[in-house]
Amino acid sequence: MPMKPLVILLAVLALAGCAGGQTSGQPAAGDTRFVAGDGKIQIFEPGERKPAPAVQGQALDGSAVGITKDKVVVLNFWASWCAPCRAEGPILKDVAARTKANGVEFLGVNFKDQKTAALAYDRTLEPGYPSIHDQQGQVLLGFQGTVPPAAIPSTLIIDRDGRIAARALGAVKYQALLDAVTKVSSESL
Repeated sequence: MPMKPLVILLAVLALAGCAGGQTSGQPAAGDTRFVAGDGKIQIFEPGERKPAPAVQGQALDGSAVGITKDKVVVLNFWASWCAPCRAEGPILKDVAARTKANGVEFLGVNFKDQKTAALAYDRTLEPGYPSIHDQQGQVLLGFQGTVPPAAIPSTLIIDRDGRIAARALGAVKYQALLDAVTKVSSESL
């Protein structure tokens, strides 16, 4: 019987090693592992922000869309099969409507999803902003080496200079998203 506690201890140590030594729950820049997000928004100081890659693609309605320069853009990675995405959908819709007058744009990225399922979800929610259909994950891969969206859902806030100003992994909370978008959009006015 003395071997059993040793085996359990070794198993715990092995699992702890898989976490990569991260204590914040947020993967580091360049880390491409997916993690379970808690929805907390991490805001980066202006001097620490990494440039966002070009984001463009075909929206669910067939139009060409992408990140607009000189605008604050909230980029949300979602999928119709994702329960936390469904839970945060009304929050994103409301914050998008509330901040539009301040020049904030929202853009969804439908990730690893069938287009018919994504269209059905979009018709039901009517978010008021477009979503790129990114079944192959090309938009997501563009963020490798920056601040990757490493969970579904993930939300990035891109500042007016095209830099990643904030990231949330997991479903966002209303007030936290509104506060983060307001903070980033009030910079450099």
